[in-house]
Amino acid sequence: MRTDWSNDARKRRDRMYIIAEILNVAKDGALKTQIMYKANLSFAQLNDYLKFMLKTGLLNKFRGNGKDVYAATEKGLDFLQRHFELTEMLKENENCKNGVKVPPQNLLKKN
Repeated sequence: MRTDWSNDARKRRDRMYIIAEILNVAKDGALKTQIMYKANLSFAQLNDYLKFMLKTGLLNKFRGNGKDVYAATEKGLDFLQRHFELTEMLKENENCKNGVKVPPQNLLKKN
């Protein structure tokens, strides 16, 4: 499974991508601050996402060493895996048109 979520060249992240980033950070449990910094979110954004993800069962919250720890649930890990698979499938088909792969532009130039 992919772990380098920050390497995507996206300028604007969509909601699904941000949820996947949070789940990736929280796979083995993470503090709120860790999630905020690693997913590059403001405190307000983080709170909105955590509230939604707890409500939908993508994350669990528990106390560890006197602090709130957030961890991805089985449902959350399933979401993360499916998101990764779809992202990879779409990347594979980026250079396809009607099922036919198109060679890179530099190979199509005439000399």
